[in-house]
Amino acid sequence: MILLGREKPYRREMTSGNLAFAEAMRQINPDVVAAYPITPSTEIPMKFAEFVADGLTDTEFIAVESEHSAITACVGASVSGARVMTASSANGIALMHEIFPIAAMFRAPIVLGLVNRTMGAPLNIHCDHSDSMPERDSGWIQIYCEDAQEVYDTVLLAVRLAEHRDVLTPVFVCQDGFITSHCYEPVEFLSDEIVRNFVGTREPFWPLLDVDVPVSYGSFVMSEDYFEIKRTQLEGMSNVPRVCGELSRELAFVTGREYGAVERCMTDDADYVVVVMSSAAGVAKDVVDSLRGRGVKAGCLRVRMFRPFPYDEVRDVLGDKLGVAVLDRSVSPGGAPPLAAEVRTALYDCPRRVPVASYIFGLGGRDFFPADAEMVFEDLAEGRSGFAGYIGLRDKYARGRRAV
Repeated sequence: MILLGREKPYRREMTSGNLAFAEAMRQINPDVVAAYPITPSTEIPMKFAEFVADGLTDTEFIAVESEHSAITACVGASVSGARVMTASSANGIALMHEIFPIAAMFRAPIVLGLVNRTMGAPLNIHCDHSDSMPERDSGWIQIYCEDAQEVYDTVLLAVRLAEHRDVLTPVFVCQDGFITSHCYEPVEFLSDEIVRNFVGTREPFWPLLDVDVPVSYGSFVMSEDYFEIKRTQLEGMSNVPRVCGELSRELAFVTGREYGAVERCMTDDADYVVVVMSSAAGVAKDVVDSLRGRGVKAGCLRVRMFRPFPYDEVRDVLGDKLGVAVLDRSVSPGGAPPLAAEVRTALYDCPRRVPVASYIFGLGGRDFFPADAEMVFEDLAEGRSGFAGYIGLRDKYARGRRAV
């Protein structure tokens, strides 16, 4: 039970996804934050550094020389027993890549604010998911948020989830760069007292600095033992759905907002469903409302937790549909788009074949319009399946409202 005490339980402010993340960090008051700035996540460590400078937290803030140094410092602090947080984007995430699997294998419960931004050349600072998707096999939990309120709530949840004894796995809390990270909207903040009662204090297991129980991290391991160690990490990931559900219900007791691995919008009786992640779900849900008013049985399924992927929930929602469209904001050159591949895997063992149409949209921050979502539902009604094209692209494969 969380005691409300004398403090007002919440306040409502206009803010952005980045600033909501930073405010959650202030309330959590982590032991260590090591960070290096990169657009569009820079506001998170910048604002948190202000909190530290103003004495609003007693966090040890480490200004490092690169993102690689940031995640390395985070791992060292985490395995020593500290509660640790950081943030990054795009090429910063790529520079951290070497250390991500190490953090996961060390069972270091770091929470990282990943503000999604495109990678590669030519330089682009806007949103797609090409920075987080290459990390889908790094061993980190991946949660994708639709709006700033969800970012705030998820940060609180992520700390408890990462540190839970049955999980002990680092977490990416993802939000769309600029679309969510910089746009202002109303956010309901809990009081400092409630947040700190909810997150509690970290109780580390096998901390490196416990001189009474000596442990070793980073040892060399031969093939006789590596497989068994890896299996324990996978066990932690398999516990995530159960533990996350329990913690979500506990948080909902205070906020009234409960978050599952997926969000269903009018999917129960839908004939056709669009599957999407993050901020684009808002457009899809608005179109679903509009189509329902015209008698079309449309639905939207937002995948919130990409790792571990919610195969059972996706199968339960989509297994009886006449058509499903999966919208990916990233590509896997030479392979299937990441979200579409997972959805098809979930549906493989269904009693009947569900047609799945796969689309690529929004690369480099290209807008996704209501007319684009309507086009997708029209395609489904016409029986379209397989790779269905690029939404809004200026070439013969374009699918969408207009040339952009």
